[in-house]
Amino acid sequence: MIRNRLLRLTLSATVLAVALAACKQVPTRPDEPAVTAPAKPAQLLRQSPAPALYELAYSPRQNALFVTSAGGFGPDAPSPKLLRLDPKTLAVQQEIALPFKGFGIALDDAAGRLYVGNSVDASITAVDIATNTVIGTLPLLKERIVNKDGRTVFAHHLRQLVVDTANNRLYAPGLSVDVESVLFVVDTRNFVLEKTIGNLGGAATGIALDSARNRIFVTNLAGQLYTIDSKSLTVTKSVDSGADQPLNLAYDRASNRLLVVDQGQESIRDYQRRMIPNFKSRNPGNRVMVLDADTNKEIKSVPTGDGPITLELDDARKRFYVTNRVAGTVTVFDSKTYELLNTLALPTHPNSLELDAPNNVLFVSVKNDPKSAEKTANESVVRLGF
Repeated sequence: MIRNRLLRLTLSATVLAVALAACKQVPTRPDEPAVTAPAKPAQLLRQSPAPALYELAYSPRQNALFVTSAGGFGPDAPSPKLLRLDPKTLAVQQEIALPFKGFGIALDDAAGRLYVGNSVDASITAVDIATNTVIGTLPLLKERIVNKDGRTVFAHHLRQLVVDTANNRLYAPGLSVDVESVLFVVDTRNFVLEKTIGNLGGAATGIALDSARNRIFVTNLAGQLYTIDSKSLTVTKSVDSGADQPLNLAYDRASNRLLVVDQGQESIRDYQRRMIPNFKSRNPGNRVMVLDADTNKEIKSVPTGDGPITLELDDARKRFYVTNRVAGTVTVFDSKTYELLNTLALPTHPNSLELDAPNNVLFVSVKNDPKSAEKTANESVVRLGF
């Protein structure tokens, strides 16, 4: 607990920026029969529709791919928007203006609603994907605080979002570098804030849903893993996951296991050494940890490329994909044996993933080098047809 408390009080803006990368939660999908398919894509298409691209969501009902473009900062920066793309050609079909800079998104396809997390504005925007119009924006916080840098900001930033269709809810971890993290619970029928679950430690980053057993899993950058009952909305368990830098996670229903990205970012590790007394790194990261979802014990450590960010489960084909930001690759693994099946080069920085499972197509957002002259140029969406 000392490790967690100290990290909560000392996380920097650098850590926060890392946490905002690849914020989409892996959705829970209905059971599908196993399918044997090659792990090498037969088709690769890449388009660059807009700057500052982040999360992706594919709608089978609309046969459309959505991606957030956060715009930029400054008077000449482009405005934030949600792009509707043709999933076959990646051509822009519609641009939907957003009121704030959107990062994470979550789709309720049956209801025709897409939710956009306005990270630095502590709010969520709902979009009607049939009419391509903004329905409204829900503020999650009323007041701002003065942070450690003397700036007036909202205490919590948003990252991943997940829709719980069975309970008509949307979950959004609120990560913070100044106070305890929280989980915002939104009633999607009335689009109101239902509850805020507190005391989730420093910089809550990842979330996964086990809808069958009414469990929400939340991780933070201090290494804690929380289990929350989605019926009572109470924390039922808090453990040390064993990861140094847990980021995104996914729940594998077939094996009742959690897959946790453990980054291994040296910049975060250096900060931990400076700010946490007697800090000792437990693992070099650059891996996916496999945990038993009931006991939270580690089952397997799966090496990835350098700088893993997010992962996507393909239940039908018994595999999962990982974006490796630093390596500039996407790695493909067998989800039963955890064997590496393929490594796909997608420079510069592969970020988020979205799967069209019936058509065996993977979409990837790819970001520019933030240190290059092209950092404000259009970023890419890649379509991998397997």
